[in-house]
Amino acid sequence: MARLPYLNPEDLAEGDRDLLKRMITLHRCLVNSPGAARAFSGLGQYIRFRAKIDPRLRELAILQVGWLARSDYEWSHHVKISYDFGVTDADIEALIAESAGKPNALEPLAKLVLKGAREVYAGGMSAQTFSALQAHFDNEQMVDLTVTAAFYCAVVRTLASLAIDVEPEYQKYLDKYPFPARG
Repeated sequence: MARLPYLNPEDLAEGDRDLLKRMITLHRCLVNSPGAARAFSGLGQYIRFRAKIDPRLRELAILQVGWLARSDYEWSHHVKISYDFGVTDADIEALIAESAGKPNALEPLAKLVLKGAREVYAGGMSAQTFSALQAHFDNEQMVDLTVTAAFYCAVVRTLASLAIDVEPEYQKYLDKYPFPARG
């Protein structure tokens, strides 16, 4: 149960109602602070639609953060979203294997992107991983990849802190790719 109320468009000032174009629970909670919701959405929209990183690799980085955080919301939403950007079920299964240090069929660049995302999640990308990625990406792409992984670290922490509920229509993605039991 969310820790703050889920608002509806009629609960907002006329000038803030556009913040609920997508009536997902995350947005419905964030609009308790319209300014924060607008800033949050602005960076999210940049990452999704204007970042210069390959969309499939971007989504893999986001999924990696969601998987590491065991964020039901982030994972379920981005499994669905990632299909629109070229991520396949085989990619998701390989990401899960890669996260566990198991052999998988991901290409070397995707593995390197996932390693970079794991390191950002853990506190910061190592110089070695950063340098290896620079062999594939220009400076703008390096910033976009780093900001993507770091922003989604903030997203998963926001989701957990506000206790945002997963909408029923996203449950099927959690059922398809459940998190392993904690040991």
